[in-house]
Amino acid sequence: MAGHSHWAGIKHKKEREDKKKGKLFSKISKLLMTSARQGGKDPEHNIELQQAIDKAKEANMPKDNIERAILKGVGELDGVQIETLRYEGYGAGGAAVIVDTLTDNRNRTGADVRKIFSAHGGNLGAQGCVSWNFETKGLIILNLDDREEEEVFDITVEAGAEDFQKAGGSYELTCAPGDLHAVGQSLKENGLEFESSEITEVPQSYADLDYKQGKQILALLEELEDHEDVSNVYSNFNLPQELVNELEEES
Repeated sequence: MAGHSHWAGIKHKKEREDKKKGKLFSKISKLLMTSARQGGKDPEHNIELQQAIDKAKEANMPKDNIERAILKGVGELDGVQIETLRYEGYGAGGAAVIVDTLTDNRNRTGADVRKIFSAHGGNLGAQGCVSWNFETKGLIILNLDDREEEEVFDITVEAGAEDFQKAGGSYELTCAPGDLHAVGQSLKENGLEFESSEITEVPQSYADLDYKQGKQILALLEELEDHEDVSNVYSNFNLPQELVNELEEES
């Protein structure tokens, strides 16, 4: 089971929970601000901003909130200066972990991330120590419902997907990051709804974990995801089937 696929599914579920807790809007606002600051406020020429807007819409974020965050990002409204920082390290069993953050206090965020790694048997490494094993891709997780797999495969290829495969109880397709929005629109036009859509880091090789290590890495990633400054977490683990079955029963 591909680690990034399963973690994407867990993150999707957590986003629904975070929305209830009021966390999701705060994280998306930071993402909108940072994307606009780095690439401008026109989503047609800023793929990262378009992705952030799509996330905001999926979360039912009010239009005024979206526009206000974008204007803060480009300096047309007063706002806190947000910095983008990436941390890299290792979890249980040598699994690679990448943590992207959006913060107004790098010292606080760095100390918190290091503490979380240590609490779950992991450790931070130098910049670039694991990112070499990941490739940036657009990733869409979808269910086929009553559609035939061959039909959906043809639709995804026509839409511009580079890869389409079964992942647990769902299907995943990957594409070039710049094609993600267009691929998603094409799927919707063909009547295919998807569970999640994001620009992500796809691992090129995986670490096979035992049950104990799997529980440790999941605890690490979930606590990182819960941190208010963390925008994304990526890893490259394969979970043992026993743990996969346990997680599916819980969901």
